[in-house]
Amino acid sequence: MVAAVIALGVGVLLVANGGLGKVTTVLGSTFSGLLTDLTKTPVPSASEPIAASAPTLEPPGEPYTSEATIDLVGTVPAAVVGQADVRIRIYVAIGKGDPGVAVEVPVGPTQRFTVPGVTLSPGANTFTASILGPGDLESDRSAAVTYILDTTKPKVTVSSPKANALINARVVQVIGKTQARSAISIRNQTTGMTVAGAADDKGAFSIAVAIGTGTNTILITATDPAGNVNTATLAVRRGNGTLTARVSASFYQVKLAKLPETVQLTVVVTDPDGGALKGASVTFTLAVPGVPAISSSVLTTDSNGRATFTTSIPKGATVGQCSITAIVSTTNFGDTTDRTVITIQK
Repeated sequence: MVAAVIALGVGVLLVANGGLGKVTTVLGSTFSGLLTDLTKTPVPSASEPIAASAPTLEPPGEPYTSEATIDLVGTVPAAVVGQADVRIRIYVAIGKGDPGVAVEVPVGPTQRFTVPGVTLSPGANTFTASILGPGDLESDRSAAVTYILDTTKPKVTVSSPKANALINARVVQVIGKTQARSAISIRNQTTGMTVAGAADDKGAFSIAVAIGTGTNTILITATDPAGNVNTATLAVRRGNGTLTARVSASFYQVKLAKLPETVQLTVVVTDPDGGALKGASVTFTLAVPGVPAISSSVLTTDSNGRATFTTSIPKGATVGQCSITAIVSTTNFGDTTDRTVITIQK
């Protein structure tokens, strides 16, 4: 109707100027154009392409690896499956560096995809992925997954027992440190006994293994999360498994003519595991022929399991043997004694 009014307006203008024929011509062409506009099929305008959703990458079960290449596995949105003009773009960031394009592969016939033989650099390799469509329209990137290339053998340090330690027990507790989360194997190569364990998140481990009589060679093997292996070896000797005391004197013979003579008596106390026992109670007695016996007050062993008593063999003693006794008393391991002698000569 608006078009007709416009046309009529033009016609009126033409009539006023004496152009009636022109009115007919204009009206005819105007209505014809109007009819064409109303009846022709509309053609939609081209829409802007829409980027696909981001793909996903499967995280590794164990991020540490000693292999130089890995297979990246992931999933693409169902809408892009099988499209020839759509690609998967893989980014990688090394350590704390910025990500760069590692590889592009076509989308396959299924949502699941594998990118084989992706090369790793030493240290952390952080991967993300995107969908690259027509016109290089790119989706958001996937959540990151990280692989850590580690080809260094784990350091193995044993803090206890010390090499060639005397162990007065049927088992020895091997305590040490290595790379965090490493698998630990303790093998007594003398007896053939093997015990498995693991280091904690800080690399510490403590594992007991049985030992036999005499010297035992212990092999400690650590396998880190990447599969790198290192070993350490130590030897220990099994003792009698009881509280022990070893008494000694600063000398074992003295001439009668040299009396009085100062003497230092020492005892070393070890617990049933062969370790120095601190805090044990000790009393020394010295029985000298010809004079009254000499006794110490109650002494206490130091951190080395040691206690000492200084006294003298007095003038007036006679030729013979002086009997030295150390009497040891403990709260946890019972009591024990040890003896030695000093000979008084003419």
